[in-house]
Amino acid sequence: MASVNQLIGVSLGYVVFLFAVAFFAERAAVRGRRGWLGSPMVYTLSLSIYCTAWTFYGAVGYAARSGMEFVTIYLGPSLVMIGWWWILRKLVRIGRAQRATSVADLISARYGKSNLLAVVVTVMAVIGVTPYIALQLQSVTLSLSVFSGPVGENSFNQPGAAFWIAVGLALFTVLFGTRNLNANERHDGVVIAIAVEAVVKLVALMAVGIFVVWGIAGGIGPMMERIDASPIGEWNIDRSRWIALTALSAAAFLCLPRMFQVMVVENQDERHLQIASWAFPLYLLLMSLFVVPIAVIGLDLMPAGANPDLFVLTVPLAEGRVGLATLSFLGGFSSATSMVIVATLALATMVSNHVVMPLWLSMREEGATVSGDVRDVVILARRASILVIIGLGYLYYRFSGGGAALAAIGLISFVGVAQFLPSMLGGIFWRGATRSGALTGLIVGFAVWVYCSLLPSFGPGSIYSLSMFENGPWGIASLRPEALFGIAGLDPTVHAVVWSLTLNTFAFLVVSLLSFPGPLERLQGAQFVNVFDHSTQTRGWDAAFATSEDLMIMSQRILGSEEAQNLFRAEARRQGVRGHLPEPTQAFLQQLERELAASVGSATAHAMISQLVGGASVSVQDLMAVADESAQILEYSNRLEAKSAELSRTALKLREANEKLTALSVQKDAFLSQISHELRTPMTSIRSFTEILRDTEGLGHVEKNKYATIIHGETIRLTRLLDDLLDLSVLENGQVNLNVETGRLSDVLEQAVVTAQAAATGPVAIKRRHLDEAILLTTDLDRLSQVFINLITNAQKYCDASAPELTIDVRNVNGAVSVVFADNGTPIAVQSRAVIFEKFARIDDSEGSGAGLGLAICREIMTRLGGDIRYEPAATGNAFVVDLPAPEALAAQ
Repeated sequence: MASVNQLIGVSLGYVVFLFAVAFFAERAAVRGRRGWLGSPMVYTLSLSIYCTAWTFYGAVGYAARSGMEFVTIYLGPSLVMIGWWWILRKLVRIGRAQRATSVADLISARYGKSNLLAVVVTVMAVIGVTPYIALQLQSVTLSLSVFSGPVGENSFNQPGAAFWIAVGLALFTVLFGTRNLNANERHDGVVIAIAVEAVVKLVALMAVGIFVVWGIAGGIGPMMERIDASPIGEWNIDRSRWIALTALSAAAFLCLPRMFQVMVVENQDERHLQIASWAFPLYLLLMSLFVVPIAVIGLDLMPAGANPDLFVLTVPLAEGRVGLATLSFLGGFSSATSMVIVATLALATMVSNHVVMPLWLSMREEGATVSGDVRDVVILARRASILVIIGLGYLYYRFSGGGAALAAIGLISFVGVAQFLPSMLGGIFWRGATRSGALTGLIVGFAVWVYCSLLPSFGPGSIYSLSMFENGPWGIASLRPEALFGIAGLDPTVHAVVWSLTLNTFAFLVVSLLSFPGPLERLQGAQFVNVFDHSTQTRGWDAAFATSEDLMIMSQRILGSEEAQNLFRAEARRQGVRGHLPEPTQAFLQQLERELAASVGSATAHAMISQLVGGASVSVQDLMAVADESAQILEYSNRLEAKSAELSRTALKLREANEKLTALSVQKDAFLSQISHELRTPMTSIRSFTEILRDTEGLGHVEKNKYATIIHGETIRLTRLLDDLLDLSVLENGQVNLNVETGRLSDVLEQAVVTAQAAATGPVAIKRRHLDEAILLTTDLDRLSQVFINLITNAQKYCDASAPELTIDVRNVNGAVSVVFADNGTPIAVQSRAVIFEKFARIDDSEGSGAGLGLAICREIMTRLGGDIRYEPAATGNAFVVDLPAPEALAAQ
């Protein structure tokens, strides 16, 4: 028999393997190679997170105890997936449109971005999933105990093992999912690891099943005879329990935070649901295919009193199949770890977005403009939340005694999270649903679940006394936890399901009918219910009170400097505004809110932008009042606002154009003066020295060679100037012929550096990261090298630092490659930045600084190549960015 230490070693090796898979998947996603990561099969396999240790171990125990009733746990999700067109498709579309990061985010967004509602859902989710995490700890601990000695021997320290398993899972989850803040809350590495684990647990369970049917029973025929002779084969159906459990599993499939994470948040293409609608039920069918044979053989072979939850392990061990038992252990370990990782990641996101971040911002007087990097606070909050959530699961395991059947613990969690269903479905199908109704229904349903299901799970004498179970609190029999309102005889699970969901739904409907939705609730309700008719959110922001600078500062602290700058720069280009700060229009504020919501949640993002817009903004209530009084007035107002914004942008463009023309006029005069100087000086030298050679007799060989050399140098200088003028003219007229070829960016940069350094007049330290330059280019490499040489030469000529330094950095964001040339000299004056790429413009007016054509030529070259070149201001120094478009910049294989 394999020892516990050997199993721990195998588990650690397996964890390292999963971590490596996740790491390389994330690296591939960052490099833009997402093809296989975004496949529908990976998405389908990620849904297998539904199959936890409960279904791997507990399904067999469930079948051994209750016969075919275990099928209900698979039947509910299968029905949901088969009918994906009605509910799942709408949930995914809403989640993508609203940038929802969790089930709490979705529900709060539907009911007016209510953070109070998000907090309630978050607390309910944490408490509801706690028994489920305890179930995973119990399953792994029990499976380890099987290998510690003979079956039934109780020498294994289960509480101690559970503690260290919880610690390991917590650290593993922190390393897996909180190494950085993902802008859209997708975890490509985690998803691919889950897909791998889905295959492992399916293969393990089927391997045990095949061994049981053909290795022990002797084939399908003898196996069917054993099933017929077993009590499991009797088709005894408790209709009320079957209906309740099927509906419960379907509700939990929609509402479990981990399922929402993989099904909605991690969804990259709505069309993947079409494949998953048949592939996932097929996966569940394969997972359940051998449950009954394993249970029947386990009851036949194992001694009386053996734990049926562990038949998947104990049956192979009893037959001396240690390798198969080890594979089975890995399958159960995969089921447990994948559930804990995704569940705690989803819950940690909810806690940080809806509890920690609002509290942290409320404690800062600066609010949304608080200094510092908010991302660090979010990541720290999520890591702490993971530790707390897994710690709660461990405490539940200890206080509940860890002795209940796995299926019983799983059903408790299912009933808890199912309380989200009325508010969720009511919110996406009924525009009349209100925040008050949702809040009331959730609190009522949750309270009934805690009273009738969660607290009784600890057993008599722990929280509830035996007298309370039998007589009710204060002797009121109609309030007994398992016979509420005096209705006895129901199964405890059916009792909890019926009463909690019935009272939840009733309170939700009644309060929604008696209350009136606020203006923002009505707008959000329309967006949710009619999501297929709406592509954007409606907001009442008054952009006149927002400043682009404040929005940029806040965005950088949430999204990160580079991503925020890319977002603002793209919007500026779309608006036709020069620079990197766009006008804060309503459309841009809505887009910015969606981007921020992906990192800190919808409610927090809405509150942060509200702070920056200011109290003088036009409220949503005012807009709704105007809309209710006269739709024609609102339409006229919208048109007038659009015209006003257009006129403002036109005026801004005209003002910028006038300033630019004025600057160009000055530069043109300077250019003509410089050109006359540049032409006159060499011509004067040539004329003078040729006259000396002509008129002076008796010149020696040394003098003749000296004067001829001067004349030759001056002609080269003239030729260079004329070549630049001709080159610029050809580029502007589009007469240039590109020599397109394929080569490495590293080779082009190396050639440019060597060429520029050969002609350098002073020492400049050049820093590069050669690993980042391993990129294939398909373009005119000579022209591109010309651009690089010009930028390096400029840095050598104009960098006035005491220790001149040029950093060449290659950025690769989703396949778009940029090369940054950043020096540590004095930044270019603000008034000169708008014209540095124009003809005649000169960075420095000192003697010999050139004719001002170099950057203009660079811009024309990059335009012909299909790329771009731009200037980026920095705290110290200057940075020129050369953008290579994605089709010409392909990651090296």
